[in-house]
Amino acid sequence: MDAKQLFDDVSQRTSKQTTEAYSTSFSLGIKCLNKTIKEPIYGIYGFVRFADEIVDTFHDFNKRELLEEFRADTCKAIERGISLNPILNSFQHAVNEYQIDHELIHTFLDSMEMDLHDIKYTQANYEKYILGSAEVVGLMCLKVFVLGDEALYQKLKPNAMKLGSAFQKINFLRDVKDDFEDLGRNYFPNVNIANMSNEEKAQIEEDINADFRAGYEGILQLPKRARFGVYLAYVYYFGLFKKIQNTPSSRIKNERIRIPNSGKFGLFVRSYVLHNIGML
Repeated sequence: MDAKQLFDDVSQRTSKQTTEAYSTSFSLGIKCLNKTIKEPIYGIYGFVRFADEIVDTFHDFNKRELLEEFRADTCKAIERGISLNPILNSFQHAVNEYQIDHELIHTFLDSMEMDLHDIKYTQANYEKYILGSAEVVGLMCLKVFVLGDEALYQKLKPNAMKLGSAFQKINFLRDVKDDFEDLGRNYFPNVNIANMSNEEKAQIEEDINADFRAGYEGILQLPKRARFGVYLAYVYYFGLFKKIQNTPSSRIKNERIRIPNSGKFGLFVRSYVLHNIGML
């Protein structure tokens, strides 16, 4: 093994460790992908997670400056084909090997930048944020899943965007307390979080249901190498969604709804059985 390959391997392991540290659900989904596509998906997740941490966590630092530097370093990494930041080195490898559109990356970072502003979200801003923070991330992953099959990418593009949208809207509902109280954010247009009614919550859930249906149709058409891993993420989020649906808005505003690790494992087992008997 040459020195560059060793560095690339260390970078890939860093992205994998980042994924495992921050998200048990996505880690489980990635583990169920074909081994040929696991590393680039870890690379994408690591990149997305670090950008999200800048705007959500580093309150004692100049977030704007950090995000601007992260964007510049990302562009340099992609152009050079290397970065001394192992997360960006792993990400640039995925971008360059699978020809991920650079516009997707900038659209994502633009949404992260929105989190630095005190925005009163209109429907247009809400849709713009979801496009950048979630839908384009689904498209980055789809580029890897189809291995350069542009026709299949274009066919599944709307479904991938809807699935990403569903995941993000569920995150909004799950994290509504922390977003509103700790970060001063309210992503839902025309909804007063402090007084969110069950009716308003139901309208948001109806929108999520429509996204889920479109996303599921796309999962069934994914190549086998990606289908089960994506389906597992879908099952987890759908289970979380059903739990949120059965929780009144008064509780949503005051606690973070979760699926315990034991519940995640149960979802995995049931999904694995369905997959192995050919029902997926």
